[in-house]
Amino acid sequence: MKFFGKSSAAPRSAASGGGPSPARTEIGANVAARLDATGAVTRTPIEGVQFYHQVDFLTAEQCGDLIALIDAGRRPSTLLSDRGGVGFRTSDSCDMDRWSPQVRGIDESIAHLLGVDPRNGETMQGQRYAVGQQFRAHHDYFHEVEKYWADMQRCGGQRTWTAMIYLNDVEEGGATWFPQAGIRVAPKRGLLLAWNNMKADGSPNERTLHEGMPVVEGVKYIVTKWFREGFWVS
Repeated sequence: MKFFGKSSAAPRSAASGGGPSPARTEIGANVAARLDATGAVTRTPIEGVQFYHQVDFLTAEQCGDLIALIDAGRRPSTLLSDRGGVGFRTSDSCDMDRWSPQVRGIDESIAHLLGVDPRNGETMQGQRYAVGQQFRAHHDYFHEVEKYWADMQRCGGQRTWTAMIYLNDVEEGGATWFPQAGIRVAPKRGLLLAWNNMKADGSPNERTLHEGMPVVEGVKYIVTKWFREGFWVS
């Protein structure tokens, strides 16, 4: 993992994502305490962001199984927001069947690692990035001023934690860049990243702005698991 200086890029206003929340504060504290007590997990020292990683969270065989599922079920990635524009997210995505034999154990192990009720987890999503494909700088939390927010409230509310796992090494490019936090992570097979999208007071954390940088050589595969403040309803 490599650390870089802060970016001058300006994120969206955190106010658009909502205000403080005691419930989200409790979730953040509980998950952080659990991860801090897990020997295989390392906390990355970033001011104002709860950020963790674990190497070799998945085996090579598990990564291969998920890659095969992504290749079989991929479709062009979409956006909830209507602000992205052409070229904002150019990868392919695959909604993973959480009850399939190749997925269920992994899906539940992520929730167990964070100590979150599996019912708070969205469907795990796989993503495939070919050469030149990217996901420009964005937040995982929901912006309450956007049209989709009413639907998100009905199906679990705000996103709290994100867990993301790289399924393969990439020859060149494809790093995950957090410009406001000053960290850039290169893909490494089996590496899990986890971060809290909220601040300590439970309000959205603009410093979690991140970007899936373009792949220069090779293909990048990842899976992402987002957790809500309430039970997720599809």
